[in-house]
Amino acid sequence: MVSKGRKARTVRFAVTVPHGPHEVFVAGDFSGWQPVRMTRRAGGTYVRQAAAPAGPFEYKFLIDGRWLTDPDNPYRAPDPFGGFNSVAAADAVAPR
Repeated sequence: MVSKGRKARTVRFAVTVPHGPHEVFVAGDFSGWQPVRMTRRAGGTYVRQAAAPAGPFEYKFLIDGRWLTDPDNPYRAPDPFGGFNSVAAADAVAPR
């Protein structure tokens, strides 16, 4: 899920990964596709706040070495590897 961050011009990424320890990252246009580690919260939810890119942006979660689209975001765009990326726009995401 992507929502507006607490600070101006930020977005907040969140994904729930139940059952055990995991390595969870988010990567996308906002990070030059470099994976950024997410922080674990209660209930197996991992979160990360990032600077909001202008206009639509693509992103994906990297969970235990596997690339996954956002299960809470139905918007997708083809990636260069035959799969899909999640798509969001900072000015269109819901507030927290």
